[in-house]
Amino acid sequence: MNVMNLNVIPPPSRAATDLNYEADLKVALDPILVELLDRAEAAGWDRRKAAYTVMFLAARKLTDTKQSPEVARTGS
Repeated sequence: MNVMNLNVIPPPSRAATDLNYEADLKVALDPILVELLDRAEAAGWDRRKAAYTVMFLAARKLTDTKQSPEVARTGS
């Protein structure tokens, strides 16, 4: 049995331009996502809707972090 510490995400061992980088990232994040969905389901949430919500929140975090240069420089 492969036991993974869910509190630690292993760092990349390849450059982001490597063809296997994304596959490695999937392996690193999969157990964390499974645990998150298991916990949401155990709390009473619908697993499919929880997965959709994770995708939505992840996409929103990408757009939320894209600030204009002025906002990024001044912090407001």
